[in-house]
Amino acid sequence: MFNEILKDRIEAGLLLSDKLIKYQNSNTVILAVPRGGVPVGYVIAKKLYLPLDIVLSKKIPHPLNKEFAIGAVSLDSMIIDERLTIPNHYINDEIIRLRKSLQEKYELYKGNQKPLDIKGKNVIVVDDGIATGNTLLASIAMLRKKNPEKIIVAVPVIPYDRIKIFQQKADEFVYLMAPTYFSAVGQFYEQFS
Repeated sequence: MFNEILKDRIEAGLLLSDKLIKYQNSNTVILAVPRGGVPVGYVIAKKLYLPLDIVLSKKIPHPLNKEFAIGAVSLDSMIIDERLTIPNHYINDEIIRLRKSLQEKYELYKGNQKPLDIKGKNVIVVDDGIATGNTLLASIAMLRKKNPEKIIVAVPVIPYDRIKIFQQKADEFVYLMAPTYFSAVGQFYEQFS
């Protein structure tokens, strides 16, 4: 179907749209993860004649290890790993800080437009690849609160050992490559600027 490396995000979007063709001209919305997922999602939306929007979320970092996510926040919802004992004041401060950042980013991308309503619709969440997938998993959990008909995750590349969790959390999971050796999403693109 394709080489072990994608030319760019446009090729990734074209290949994914072939796998998503059953959603063409349907009650479906594409939600792209900025920044890298936007060009992939744009190609899919254009080819399948579907509306395109963005989905924004940020991980809430652990106070002692910024790489470890203790939850995630969007503009209108959040999830927290309740198994962890993190001070509430830290979580509240992070939510305020992250929501401010997300609001600024949303206004940059969308101006004063409201997000597309996804209630009762199929939602295809698109990114240019998954490394750990923790923030995307949080986005799925937050999107579920908006009562979509179905959540489909579509990505060009994912580490092989992360497939199962996305098959469990999404209603449908579509991907192009799942290598066992994986260090970064960019290694699977000729052009990744």
